[in-house]
Amino acid sequence: MAAAPAPDANPSDSDRPSTAESRRAAVTPADRIAFEDIYPEIDCGCWPAKREAGEPFDVWADILADGHEQLRARLVWRTATGESGSAAMQPIGNDRWHGQFAPPRNTRYRYVIEAWVDAYGSWAHDTEVKHRAHQPIGLEIIEGERLIEQAGDRADGQDRRRLQAIVAALHGADPTVRLALMLDAGTVALVGAYPDASWVARSRELPLTIDREAARFAAWYEMVPRSQGRLPGRSATFEDCIARLPDIKAMGFDTVYLPPIHPIGEINRKGANNAVRAEPGEPGSFYAIGSRHGGHTAIEPGLGTLEDFRRFVAACEALGIEVALDFAVQAAPDHPWIKQHPDWFRYRPDGSIRHAENPPKRYEDIVNVDFFSSDAEGLWHELRDTVLFWIQQGVKVFRVDNPHTKPVAFWAWLIDSVQQRHPEVIFLAEAFTRPKMMRLLAKAGFSQSYTYFTWRNSKAELTDYLTELSQSTAKEYLRPNFFANTPDILPPYLQTGGRPAFMVRLALAATLSPAYGIYNGFELCEATALPGREEYADSEKYEFKVWDWDRPGNIKPFIAKVNAIRRANRALHHLRNLRFHPAENDQVLFYSKSGDDRANAVFVVVNLDPHHVQNCMIEMPLALLGLAPDQPYLLDDLLQGHSWSWTGARQHQQLVPERNPVAIFRLHQIG
Repeated sequence: MAAAPAPDANPSDSDRPSTAESRRAAVTPADRIAFEDIYPEIDCGCWPAKREAGEPFDVWADILADGHEQLRARLVWRTATGESGSAAMQPIGNDRWHGQFAPPRNTRYRYVIEAWVDAYGSWAHDTEVKHRAHQPIGLEIIEGERLIEQAGDRADGQDRRRLQAIVAALHGADPTVRLALMLDAGTVALVGAYPDASWVARSRELPLTIDREAARFAAWYEMVPRSQGRLPGRSATFEDCIARLPDIKAMGFDTVYLPPIHPIGEINRKGANNAVRAEPGEPGSFYAIGSRHGGHTAIEPGLGTLEDFRRFVAACEALGIEVALDFAVQAAPDHPWIKQHPDWFRYRPDGSIRHAENPPKRYEDIVNVDFFSSDAEGLWHELRDTVLFWIQQGVKVFRVDNPHTKPVAFWAWLIDSVQQRHPEVIFLAEAFTRPKMMRLLAKAGFSQSYTYFTWRNSKAELTDYLTELSQSTAKEYLRPNFFANTPDILPPYLQTGGRPAFMVRLALAATLSPAYGIYNGFELCEATALPGREEYADSEKYEFKVWDWDRPGNIKPFIAKVNAIRRANRALHHLRNLRFHPAENDQVLFYSKSGDDRANAVFVVVNLDPHHVQNCMIEMPLALLGLAPDQPYLLDDLLQGHSWSWTGARQHQQLVPERNPVAIFRLHQIG
């Protein structure tokens, strides 16, 4: 026999085991089991699915093994702090398995599927079949007892004592009693819960982000701080903003979002209506951040001081309102960073700093940072620390301006870095961009996302888009926030539709999406646009404004009622339960949201035409509600405040733009 090669020698090709032999040597009993089609699994586990604390999280997978033996499976999860748990999965047919758990905490989770051949469950099934066929089962009884003893050795605590008691009860028992005890469902379940570890297969570990509920359900009100006062030509202060909070709370909003509150650059300051140069006394655009007064951690002097801002945050908190702050990663030409860190910026061949542009547009009052400069690490940490600074001031929600123009890798790093310290922090991506980029930003960690809702007006557009958001894989990681308007966007529908258009878009945003928002002035039905543009005329982005917040024609009572309906009906707190139903009129949209147990079923009928009365036959989803065709049911009209009884699916609706362009009703009772 040839001598074995020395330990440090390289074996020849003839000495190496074949691939098949290597595979045989590495095979374990767990390799009998395969996992396929795990759902949700975002890009092979590169990105986490998202849920909220306490919300059930469902997982499906195909779990297969050779032969006819029974399998068992469970979901196992853990957090970075060592908390862990598990839940049994159940077969639902054709090798498909389902499991569910409700993560209790706002933190990051990892979860895996474990599966194994259930030796005792298989034994119990086969032994019972043989016994019914009057076949001898003496050896099977011995095998079963050994399996129980082995499981007892692997168990601990009370389960170990229970298994030992079963083994003791088997000795000397009548054969009929012994078999009944061994085949008892409780015994089968208990023994099966303690498999031989070598038989347990594990799927790929997957990430899961658990946010707080405000990441899914919130009503945002965008307030331009300098326009909340009463004195023309002067900036309002945070004290003026505090005075406005009761009005905002009365409308039912729970999040007040502030565009940038930082010092505004003086170099190349923009004038009214985006004029290239500002006139004396004009405040400039609040998106041109930074001046001799400071940068991203400073306050525009006209608004007050940092202490004044803290008082504003405290006043919001006292009313149950959160503060969302704009995080715009850009600088005015006189931002302190430019002198302190010139290598964070780009320069042209003549040595001048490169201004922001989107050809042919140029933004002379803004310069962008260079995320891949020679000091990229310093820049990234400065931006992260800026977010942490505002968290220290009481801000837990950030709306991020134009994230799609910055590296996705940066956002993934920043959001993870912040949420590892403060898992309660929420990030909203303002990215009106390509669909796949919008989705990628959501995968990378943004808690909420702006969407194309602003430009979806027709029945077909809304149905197709909401079906995509609520039923495709996107629902596992992209949470929409439907803004009906923004300082940059005054859609044609609002420009031409009058007061009914504002009511319609408010109702759609508030009932289709769990999170939605409006920009101040929407409640006043403000619709004065630049000719031929989707932009506000005399925009407060470039000038001081004074508003009459109670001017005639406002829809504040309507907004308050819709927000109250949202809060009172849990079905409206979710997206995945959205269903569209037949309405025999292309100008009428009919949809519902309901809980799994039908305890809360809300129906919404909307006239999409703000100019004309629309009549329509709608078809109530009787099967979804568990109703027979001739069974009466009672509905509450949540906007008009009365109730009525219907029988049958087909029902008539008339929607009058100026009076009731929207109907919201709730199933009250059946019978």
